[in-house]
Amino acid sequence: MTSRVLLYWPNVIGYVRICLLFGAWAFYESPSAFLPLYSSSILLDAVDGWVARRLQQVSRFGAWLDVVIDNLSRGMIWTQVCQVGWLVSSLEWCVFVCNHSSRGEHWKNSFSSSPRIIQTIMSNGFRSPLGLLVVSGLHLLPLWFYCLQLHVFQPQFWIQLQVSGLLLLGRGLACLAEVWCIWTHITFLTKDEEKM
Repeated sequence: MTSRVLLYWPNVIGYVRICLLFGAWAFYESPSAFLPLYSSSILLDAVDGWVARRLQQVSRFGAWLDVVIDNLSRGMIWTQVCQVGWLVSSLEWCVFVCNHSSRGEHWKNSFSSSPRIIQTIMSNGFRSPLGLLVVSGLHLLPLWFYCLQLHVFQPQFWIQLQVSGLLLLGRGLACLAEVWCIWTHITFLTKDEEKM
C-alpha cells in the first residue's frame, strides 16, 4: 500500500469519523455534546462511500477502514446501553473478520448465491427498503436506546414501542444476515478439510 491511499479523501473522512467518535466517548454522559458528535460520525459514514466512488478513490484499505469505524462506533454505544451489548459487538466483529478474510473489499456484492432474504437485504449495497431497515436497526437502535436511557426525550409509550419494534426488526434482520455470513465462512473454511 502506498501512502497516497492513506490520504484518499474517503479515508480522510474516516479519520474525521474516528476523531468524532473519541469526542463522543469523552462526552458520553452529556447528550447535548454526545449526540451531535456521534450523529455526525454516522452521517459521514454515508458520505465516504459516495466520495470514494465519485473521486474514483475506492481502495481495499478504505473498505476495511469504513467497517472498522462502524464497528468501533456501534461497539462503543452497545456496550454502554445494553447488558448484552458486548455480544452484539462481538457478533459484528466476527462478521467483519469472516467477510473481509474470504470476500475482501467486495463483500457487499458477494451474496448472489445466498437465500432470497439475504440477497434482498444486501441488494445494491443495502440500498433497498429492506436494506434501509437493516441499516437503521444497526445504526439507530443503539442510539435510540441511548436517548431513552439518558432521558433525552420522553415519547409516549406507544411511540417508544413502535420505534423500538421497527428498529429491533431491522437489527434482527441484520442478525440473520450476520449469522448467514458466519455460516458461509465456516463452510468456506471447512470445504477443503473434507478432502484431507
